[in-house]
Parts: sequence; C-alpha cells; structure tokens
Amino acid sequence: MAILQECPLCKRKQKLKNKTCSGCECDLKKGRKSNNVKYYISYYLPNGKQRREMVGFSLSDAKAADGKRKGQKKENRLFDIKEDSTMTFNEMAKWYTNLETVKRLATHNRIKIVLENFNKSFGDMPVCSIQPVDIENYQIKREEAERAPATIDMEISIVKTMVNKAFDNDKIDGHPVKVFRTIRRKLKKGSNVRKRILTLDEYTDLCDVSPKHLKAAIITGFNTGMRLGEIRHVQWAHIDEHKAFIRLPAAITKEKRDKTIPINHHVKAVLETLPRAIKHNNVFTYRGVPIIHKNGLKNAFRSACEKAEIVYGRDKENGLIFHDIRRSTKTHMMKAGVGKTYRDLLLGHTLTGMDIHYMAPSDQDLKKAMDIFTTYIDENLKNSDRNSDQKEKGLTRIDVSP
Repeated sequence: MAILQECPLCKRKQKLKNKTCSGCECDLKKGRKSNNVKYYISYYLPNGKQRREMVGFSLSDAKAADGKRKGQKKENRLFDIKEDSTMTFNEMAKWYTNLETVKRLATHNRIKIVLENFNKSFGDMPVCSIQPVDIENYQIKREEAERAPATIDMEISIVKTMVNKAFDNDKIDGHPVKVFRTIRRKLKKGSNVRKRILTLDEYTDLCDVSPKHLKAAIITGFNTGMRLGEIRHVQWAHIDEHKAFIRLPAAITKEKRDKTIPINHHVKAVLETLPRAIKHNNVFTYRGVPIIHKNGLKNAFRSACEKAEIVYGRDKENGLIFHDIRRSTKTHMMKAGVGKTYRDLLLGHTLTGMDIHYMAPSDQDLKKAMDIFTTYIDENLKNSDRNSDQKEKGLTRIDVSP
C-alpha cells in the first residue's frame, strides 16, 4: 500500500517523497503548501488487481485512509467494508443520481433512464447479494429485446460506475465491485467505430438538394469540423467578424474547453446570408426559430440524403449521419497536408504528451492551417468529375455557397 501525489500540472501520479514532478518538473513541495496537490491511496485487492482511491487535497486524510485500508487488509476485509449493508439498487440509484457531481453531467438524463431500466430487474435486490450470473442473464435479456451490444455495454458501464462510487464512499462492501469487474463486454473494443467519409461529390450533391437552413449547417460543418450540437448553439456573439473567427465558449463544446475556428470564404458566405433575429441571438434557425433540439435537422438531413441518393442511417451499410461530416473534415484536412497538431486544435481534440503544455499557436497559425484545407477543397471541387461533366454540358462550376 502507498500514498501517491498527483502533479497539478501534468496529472502524473507519483511517490510521496518526490519534491518535483518526475514528468514536468513541477515544484510539488510548493504545490503541497498551497493545497494544489491531490492525494491517492494505492493498494491491491484480493483478486490481484490494483486499486487507487482519490482522497482529496489533505495529506492527513490520505494517511488516515491508507491506515484504514491497511487494517482491513490485515484482517482480510478489503472486500468487506460494509458487511451488514442492506442497500438495494433502488436506494443506491436514488443516492447516486442526486449527487451534485452526477447532476451536473450532460448525460444525467441518460443515466437516470439506464438505471430505471436496470432497476426493473434488480431494484429491490440488495446490492451485496448480486452475482455475476445475474448480470450475464440481464445482458441476454437485453439482447433478446434487440438492444445493440454497444447499448448493453453502455448500460452495464453506467451501473458499474455507480457501484464503484458507492464503494469509494463506504456505502457498500466490495462484493458488487468484484462482480461487475468480472463481466465481459458484449462488443469488442473499437469494433463499432464508424469510418464513413463524405466525398466531395457527395458533399456538393447534398448542398444541391438541401433546403437553405440545412445547407448552411452542412457547409459550416464541412468547412469547420464543428459538431452538430455546436452548430445549433452557436450565437452571433461567438462570431468574430473582424478577425474572421468562430470563438466557441466551453459551455457549448463537448470537451468543455474554449475553441477557436477560423472562418474561410465558404463559411463567410453562409453567415452573410443568414438573418439576425430580434428575439434571440442564435445563428442557425428554421423559419426564424432557433434549431436547439438535439434532433434538430435530423429529418431534413435524412430527406436530403434520399434526394441525393445517399444511404442514410447509422446502422445501414455505408450509411451516412451528420456527425460523419466531422470525421470527413479531419480526413480531408490530412489529405490537404494540415499537420496532426493543427487538425486536433481546429476540431477541438485533446492534444497528447507535452504538446498539451507547450503548443500555443496563435490565431494566425490556425488561419494558415485553415487556408491549406480551404485551398485543397477549392481545387478538388474545381477539378471534380461532377464539375467536369457539368462543364461539358455548358453549365457553371458547382456552387456550394448558400
């Protein structure tokens, strides 16, 4: 057993005796004095698996927690913290969903629905009495209800997270923790990763058949890599027209971090055609009403795919969904020669390694990367097979403007 300290800068967990971080050389001694260092206790469970518990920013609390676990290990009671616990899954779900940290999650409603479904089978069962075969039977039951393997794994994962939270807070003993750790996933990791890429010809076909409000969203998504949720919630206050940037606040991004995206001439043309409402500040609207519902544009996008003779649907072979546009943007950026770091920054993906701390590109750097991508798009649209066919017929170049 050991007490570990977490570097406040790079989050590396390391020995308590370290005065400076072994990764980024941050002054841990100074961090401890200012209560910026988080402490963990580390120990091995009877099944041989290592477990780490976050204690907080108090070293004395960490030492007390470490002493408690050492006593339980000596008495062979690491899986027996609450031997007399009679808490049921219904009681646990009520406790868990009312935690402030859980209520603040964007997935709070989904968590409640999953736990309600799970508790239809296990709600009145004492948590300490559940066995692996019970969970395996539940998985089979969900399969018979024609739930996808990914959905079943997600449900079990949410319940497992709840059980671990209850264990960490001494609400239950370690038995259910062990049970959920023995359950195998129904879906092999990475086997359901989508790889659908929107080609430039398909992009122009979609733009041709889409109504104005959908076309504006498609062009913006394809030229920025923004998620549909970000597009729906972007406001005029986020548009820096003078410097030609979209500056998304952390409140509307999935990563919960600010995001800066250069505006190329395609997106600029879209924004110039969109009306500004008096009663609200949203950029993308339908008949003057903000498109804020999570399924907003879904029906219109399905109809546009049908008109463009593109297969639509997540579960259909080669089917297209709106989020595939984001993947397509990053793939086309790679083909255009935009570096990986800039691709990640433009789409808001997390940087890795020391890039997190040392990469600080300016707006001008991001704009240069976007210019490379825009030039690639323009040249390929100009030279596309579809455009060549139109030229032979005496038609003008493909128009992807609003």
